[in-house]
Amino acid sequence: MINVAVIGVGSIGIHHARIFSAIEGVNLTAIVDSDAARAQEVGQKYNCAVLDNYHEIMDSVDAVSIAAPTTFHYKIAMDFLRHGKGILVEKPVTTTIEEADRLIEEAEKRNCVLQVGHLERFNAGVSMISEKVREPQFIESQRLSPFLGRGTDVDVTLDLMIHDIDIILSLVNSDIADLRATGARVLTENIDVAHAWIEFENGCIAEAVTSRIAEGKVRQLKVFQENAFLNLDYQSQEITCHTKRAGLVEKETIKPEEKEPLKEQLIAFIDCVRNNTKPLVSGQEGREALKVALKISGLVNERLEIGQERG
Repeated sequence: MINVAVIGVGSIGIHHARIFSAIEGVNLTAIVDSDAARAQEVGQKYNCAVLDNYHEIMDSVDAVSIAAPTTFHYKIAMDFLRHGKGILVEKPVTTTIEEADRLIEEAEKRNCVLQVGHLERFNAGVSMISEKVREPQFIESQRLSPFLGRGTDVDVTLDLMIHDIDIILSLVNSDIADLRATGARVLTENIDVAHAWIEFENGCIAEAVTSRIAEGKVRQLKVFQENAFLNLDYQSQEITCHTKRAGLVEKETIKPEEKEPLKEQLIAFIDCVRNNTKPLVSGQEGREALKVALKISGLVNERLEIGQERG
């Protein structure tokens, strides 16, 4: 039996608690949250202990899922790693590259699992399209959401675009040669809309567009490669393939068995803890996605500051 606790039961963490409570071989030992009323509600629903101080469970759990605000990720994760516990930390892994490096180093030193919650890697459509991608020449991603008022404590690059950055980096086996970006602050003090252009050393180019103030929700990934065009709808997990064969273009629609990505992610995490194996999205992958997201934020903010000075 793997004893697990969830740190932070907001809009994401509550689903961690729900799924852990139902996974065979897992005991949801406790939830930890500073919002006492919220924590009590969730604790009663899933029949687990409720705490406001995670230090109280250091010796009673094997692993933790950290869904607290990003600014707390580093301290919480480091405390549990130093106690030899397996860690699943929501994306972005930390707020800085230096913090991410220290967590990776500590996890390696303690021989602990450090997994980063890049959920889309466990999307059935992503798994299937990854098998079909061969030396992509151009990748286009769109991740648009209506304004919900949550996640606005960070730039949209760290809140939403980082998902697509992680997927793009996993599909293109090459270093980045050039990076350009633009965007705007519209409804918050942080970047709400961002457009990034990534050129890789192998010639592949990726374009990522993200907004949290769109009219509707859009989640799409398009991959162009020799004799083929692949389109993935993240929401339906459906893939459309246009492939050139014998001078003709054939269209095929693939609908994999639909699974809940978060459930698949948490099951995979428990397997890694149980068998002490490397996760699909390790601390290193989380670090690389964070590095690119921070670079994009920096470029956008630099452009915005120049615009303000000129104005």
